[in-house]
Amino acid sequence: MLLAIEQGNTNTLFAVHDGDAWIAQWRAATESSRTADEYAVWLSQLLNMASLRFDQIDSCIISSVVPQSIFNLRNLSRRYLHVEPLVVGENADLGIAVRLDKPSEAGADRLVNAIGAHVVYPGDLVVIDSGTATTFDVIAADGGFEGGLIAPGINLSMEALHAAAAKLPRVAIQKPVKVIGRDTVGAMQAGVFWGYIALIEGLIARIKAEWGRPMTVIATGGVASLFHGATQSIDHFDSDLTIRGLLEIHRRNTIRT
Repeated sequence: MLLAIEQGNTNTLFAVHDGDAWIAQWRAATESSRTADEYAVWLSQLLNMASLRFDQIDSCIISSVVPQSIFNLRNLSRRYLHVEPLVVGENADLGIAVRLDKPSEAGADRLVNAIGAHVVYPGDLVVIDSGTATTFDVIAADGGFEGGLIAPGINLSMEALHAAAAKLPRVAIQKPVKVIGRDTVGAMQAGVFWGYIALIEGLIARIKAEWGRPMTVIATGGVASLFHGATQSIDHFDSDLTIRGLLEIHRRNTIRT
């Protein structure tokens, strides 16, 4: 069995694949100071609830955008699974071209998403990942990572409004029925939500115009579902993009060994 660990700035996903399907998934808040032993205590309890054990897992792959956490996640694999993990950006061969001026600057999450999208969707692609940041990444028809854009995430924008303006409350993100808000909360929700829809539509239009060829747009990430039905600029919503990419990277490296 494979343990896939995908760590973002806000949440960390642990998922178990039995060779045929994903059989368990859990999320924890990302804490860069959490030790391997703390991860093990938490994970062992969840594995037990799913009738699984550490000794059933014989491989591990890690993708993290939090460099200070990789040491502890690697130790979790070595100490409790007794396997050397594949780490995206270190010892994992991705099998794609990274066509950036500085390829080493490409985030692990963006590369994993590129692979997860390419194995399912044909042609040239744009992947929108909505998390702490919102990224727009271009993947060529041959799977090459061409670059993209990084914007503040929708939750980050809402938090910034609350933090910087003394009279604005902290409110939840949701899709307002109308664009024009009739109170402060409604105005904030409409401004952030429809502002992000405008951001998505505007940037997708500019990306397509610059690329000059037809492109398929896929959205993923924790808040991507909020945009479902709100814009025609997104062709597919795919919540499994990242773990599919991790599984494909593991497969490619297993075949080569």
